[in-house]
Amino acid sequence: MTKQLIRLFAALFALALCLPSAAETSTTVGGYTVEHNAITTDSLTPQIAQQYDITRSANRGMVTISVLENRAEGQPVAVPAAVEVTAVNLTGQTRDIAVREIREQHAIYYIGDFPVSNEETLNFTLKIKPQGTTQTYTARFSQEFFTH
Repeated sequence: MTKQLIRLFAALFALALCLPSAAETSTTVGGYTVEHNAITTDSLTPQIAQQYDITRSANRGMVTISVLENRAEGQPVAVPAAVEVTAVNLTGQTRDIAVREIREQHAIYYIGDFPVSNEETLNFTLKIKPQGTTQTYTARFSQEFFTH
């Protein structure tokens, strides 16, 4: 994994832990842990945004997702998955968020970006189907965005 990618995801998860409005950053479903987070893209460094073709803006949100298989013999292992993301705001407007896969050595992440408004709360639903399984798992979280 490149040092920049490690820093990006470490910063995203650290940011989620520090913000009072941050949602739970993981959900355990079946034998998997789904790590998830959503932030505004202006939190990214210009270099990271450029490297991963993400527009930096207070009015753009970004979701990050990783799927880890919980193995009895040790550390969880990142696994590829089919990932679908839907977000619904408090007025019922739905957004289907396209995600793309990023692989760096042993890490696998899914990222997607979308427009957000100030003080908008989005309720995210993640549909996760790990590769090699027939089971689809659901994870949910909410995030309020502040664009000013």
